[in-house]
Amino acid sequence: MKNFWKNYWFIVCMLVAIVAGTVVGLSWNGATALAPLGDLFINAMFCIVVPLVFVSISSAIANMKSAGRAGKLMGTTLITFFITATIAAVIMYIVVSIVNIVPEGFKVTEMVTDTSDTSSVASVGDLIVNFFTKPDFNELLSRRAMLPIIVASVIFGFGCLMAGGAETRTAKLLSDLTNVLMKTMKIITYYAPIGFFGFFANLAATHGSELIGGYAKTLIVYYIVCFAYMFIFFPIYARFGGGKGGAKVMFKHLFRPAAMSFGTCSSVATIPTNLAVAEETGISKEVSEIVIPMGATMHMDGSAMSAIVKVAFLFGISGMPFGTGKAILAIIVAVFSSVAMSGIPGGGGVGELVLCSIFFNNSPEQLAVAYTLALGIGDLVDPPATMINSAGDYVACFIVSKYADGKDWLQKQLKKTA
Repeated sequence: MKNFWKNYWFIVCMLVAIVAGTVVGLSWNGATALAPLGDLFINAMFCIVVPLVFVSISSAIANMKSAGRAGKLMGTTLITFFITATIAAVIMYIVVSIVNIVPEGFKVTEMVTDTSDTSSVASVGDLIVNFFTKPDFNELLSRRAMLPIIVASVIFGFGCLMAGGAETRTAKLLSDLTNVLMKTMKIITYYAPIGFFGFFANLAATHGSELIGGYAKTLIVYYIVCFAYMFIFFPIYARFGGGKGGAKVMFKHLFRPAAMSFGTCSSVATIPTNLAVAEETGISKEVSEIVIPMGATMHMDGSAMSAIVKVAFLFGISGMPFGTGKAILAIIVAVFSSVAMSGIPGGGGVGELVLCSIFFNNSPEQLAVAYTLALGIGDLVDPPATMINSAGDYVACFIVSKYADGKDWLQKQLKKTA
């Protein structure tokens, strides 16, 4: 019980705040007066995420060191991460297309998009330009330009790397700024339960009792799919990467990192356990010491799945159709944001803002409602999402080993230990 409270106290506080706020909102129509409590949290988050995105991504790239075999391993690792995240996102989309995760007829009016004015339709070229860039630097400094600022931070990071990388004063400054903003984000998140209480009290008072039902169905579907993904697709990946006997060996060691990540909700905290089980499996240190640390910040199958769930939920409660075209865009954004944002302190919240700013950005009110609801789902699905992310790092080592050490690498290790 002591370990439970140590690992889950903040999630419990969030859940209690959501439930308490909803109960107050349902029982007291005047709970709309509590809306400023939620607005304080949302505004603070909006102010911190933009500089956090820029300095964190730039710092990560500027301080990179890779050459030769390490470059090959990193390339293979990144490809593996993107492919598995795409598979996870597609699976979740198929599930939410079959299973209705929100109550029929329930709408949040602030999120309904007015599509009556179609007088000006941007060309494909304009969409691409606006998707990745802004015409002026000051326009980058906005939560409405999350993807352009990601692109800018990547380019700036590579520029710093070319100028000397980690030895430059700029790289060190970026690293210090990241640490400072990380602590700032941590301070802000301590206020989150109060903010969520105010937001859900206002939301429940305004929109009624259907909200809890919608969240419950969403969470049940997500938890079931996560565990099914671990028990069905992880052995497929292990068999592909390790050949005959790969799944059996993987299952022998999988549950230690799975339990560690589920219990701590931290990919970084799971790194030592993952390295230990990788060594016991016979995975070379050259592979494990690149794949696992990178995976802790970039391998986000669970996060990609949660991104699809959030978008499907938000489309559902807004009464908007989640068609194939939007689904493809959502999958692309889910994979990109889950990988690009995961290395950022508080990256989950940033990734949710990216999703919401693309699909629900018709007005400040629409974006605020969508972002807060997405944050609520994100905190509640964090344990299984982290489990899929982190335990998947160990499984990814099987695939990378196949291309780095040969397709029979596991059989050679099994002979040594026989």
